[in-house]
Amino acid sequence: MRLIVGSIVVLLCVFGGYMALGGHIAVLWQPFEFVIILGAAIGAFIIGNSGHVLKGTMGSFGALLKGPKFSKTDYADMLGMQYAMFKLIQSKGILALEQHIENPSDSKLFNAFPSFAKNHHAVEFVCDYLRMVTLGSTNVHEMEALMDEDLETHHEEQEEMVGALQSLADGTPALGIVAAVLGVIKTMGSISEPPEVLGHMIGGALVGTFFGVFVAYGFFAPMAQSLRSTFNSESKYYRSLKAGLLAHISGQPPVMAVEFARKALMSNVRPTFIEVDEITQNLPATT
Repeated sequence: MRLIVGSIVVLLCVFGGYMALGGHIAVLWQPFEFVIILGAAIGAFIIGNSGHVLKGTMGSFGALLKGPKFSKTDYADMLGMQYAMFKLIQSKGILALEQHIENPSDSKLFNAFPSFAKNHHAVEFVCDYLRMVTLGSTNVHEMEALMDEDLETHHEEQEEMVGALQSLADGTPALGIVAAVLGVIKTMGSISEPPEVLGHMIGGALVGTFFGVFVAYGFFAPMAQSLRSTFNSESKYYRSLKAGLLAHISGQPPVMAVEFARKALMSNVRPTFIEVDEITQNLPATT
């Protein structure tokens, strides 16, 4: 929604302001200038990125349209899952989790929290580290270092997509200059034409510079920043899982482990202590 609203504002202000100044919108219609700029930008984008990054960047446009993946309800669901899981361990021991972490898709524990169960990366994250705990790894510092490395790797993969989009924004103004220079070269080949014809041709050439700068700073750069903000927001989900798991491994009771996890969330999506308490008091029974 933000992408759509923002794009409409950019288009209305730029082209509306141009027309209000007395400019003729038809002059800006230079399709071959657009082909040169966007075609070269797409080609450079393909050259500069691996297939994995290209596929991921194309897929990330859905995230741009939808915004952050998780809502406050999703975070509350995740905190409730952690409490239920830690409570199960407290009452029946760590081995009671084996059936859940070995077959997470069939786990009554995870499936009781649908938004968490649908998040395959989060489920895998939890199962991997709890599996290590069942195998005897209880050194909090070592587990924290490993989690940080895991999360950093995931962050670097996301940053590759953000960097690819930002590189597109950085390069497009220069490609606009390329299109403008080509337009000037074409104009110089028609130097014998009357001034009104030359003026039209020069104006068309300058559209290349305008279009390159316009799409770079009006669309590509803001899209890269929006994608980075979305990824940073989503990373808090996993850092909350990390905080809760580490607190549990260090020996904190379930209610305190969940509080550690809650405090890792951003304030605008963080459930209050009372809200979390209400959630934990009304959890479905799991085995």
